[in-house]
Amino acid sequence: MKKLKVVYEEGCFDELAEEMTQEEIDALTKEIEDLADSGELFENSQQLSEEESDMILRRLDNMEKNKRQ
Repeated sequence: MKKLKVVYEEGCFDELAEEMTQEEIDALTKEIEDLADSGELFENSQQLSEEESDMILRRLDNMEKNKRQ
């Protein structure tokens, strides 16, 4: 199986930085990457509802629009 590469959007942890130290954020990203490597990330995942999926897509679209401005 091909190893997955986890990519984080620039600024995705900005809000967490107000509550967490850089060391805690580093530990969180390492845990996410370890879960992806082991397959647990997908084994323990749940499918999004249509409403949740639509909400995420709208937010991503808005982020892209804001970047272009």
